[in-house]
Amino acid sequence: MQNGAAPIPDPISKVSIFSITQATTATFTDLYFRLTFLCFIQTGSKRVLCPTNGELIGEPGDLIIFPPGSLVTMENRPILNDRYRADGVCFTHDLVDAVFIDQRPRSDPPGIQILRTDSQRPSEILGLIKDTVNNEGLPLPIKQHRLLEPLIWLRHNGVRLPTRDEEQPLSKLRRLIETDLSHPWRIPEVAEYFAMSEATLRRWLMKSGQGFSKILLNTRLENGLTLLQTTGTPISQIALESGFKTPSHFSDSFRKRFGIAPKLIRSAND
Repeated sequence: MQNGAAPIPDPISKVSIFSITQATTATFTDLYFRLTFLCFIQTGSKRVLCPTNGELIGEPGDLIIFPPGSLVTMENRPILNDRYRADGVCFTHDLVDAVFIDQRPRSDPPGIQILRTDSQRPSEILGLIKDTVNNEGLPLPIKQHRLLEPLIWLRHNGVRLPTRDEEQPLSKLRRLIETDLSHPWRIPEVAEYFAMSEATLRRWLMKSGQGFSKILLNTRLENGLTLLQTTGTPISQIALESGFKTPSHFSDSFRKRFGIAPKLIRSAND
């Protein structure tokens, strides 16, 4: 979300675009962004609490940039008689590396960053991304080259992006879980996959501040949140696709973590 569990980019295009809608104000804690994520706000507003840059408020037309590896709390706020709406864009690491790899290393993480509609006009860059991705007549090398332009534009406007976060325990485990959310992942199997003992795996994961069970549950819940916000898939199907045995288990777990029923993401009248 995507938000924390944003859809994985097409391996051919390197970029994915999706529309986000939400009917009811809700706060989502500890959302994890494994890939670089751009959020172009259309209606409503977004409040983000960033450990590095504090509180940020995005308004319609603004662009909020989430670097890979971000762990944040955020609130989507619909307006009266309309939903919260945004366009989300995910970039794979190789595209980001191509533009940002030569940035001078800095010890402090860049955190969440925001570009305002009145000064930088990010809607123009969103149009460029959409035109490039949706142009089926473009040869693949040209398409991928053009998709570097939005990242060059971000850098020109002072945005900093770290290059790759895939070696961090949280990122590596979530990437594995995302390969099959419905698989009954267990510590012994995961430890074997990473060629380490169970004790070493647990110590390794604690570097992220989260244990195995919490990472597994959060990965599944955030996938469910993304599907609720970006698709019309029935909630019962979302529950199964996200790795929950029953819709009620998904709904109970979702409500416990986010403080809102899944159905209220889509309809404020329920």
